[in-house]
Amino acid sequence: MKYQQREFSEDLLEKIRNTEVALKDHIDRLLLKYKPVFAKKNLDLNAGFYKEGNDPFMPEYRSSVSIGIAEENEELIDLHTINIWECNRYFLGMPTSKKIPGSKIIGELLDETIEDVKEELKEYINDFLEE
Repeated sequence: MKYQQREFSEDLLEKIRNTEVALKDHIDRLLLKYKPVFAKKNLDLNAGFYKEGNDPFMPEYRSSVSIGIAEENEELIDLHTINIWECNRYFLGMPTSKKIPGSKIIGELLDETIEDVKEELKEYINDFLEE
């Protein structure tokens, strides 16, 4: 869901932070549960929470969770990334890094619920284990 700069609020900031924390904790639990299972299949499971920037309402801030699967000591086989929040500056609909008069700051928050994302990540892992 897209938010214009005028819609940025404490409630939105709290929603972003809560979503980031919930998904970070979930990723940590998935790693604990599934890393040994993947190791038995000679696969390496990596997952993490990634964040660029400090202020969610400033351009070029982004946060996401990712799950990567690789053969042991080999290249990545598959990567699944879910963006949580991304904030950028736009001018005439195009992203820009410069503060141009008339440019707008727009943030985009994950549309799915936390529970839907948790289920999606679990299904992704289970699909790989069934192969």
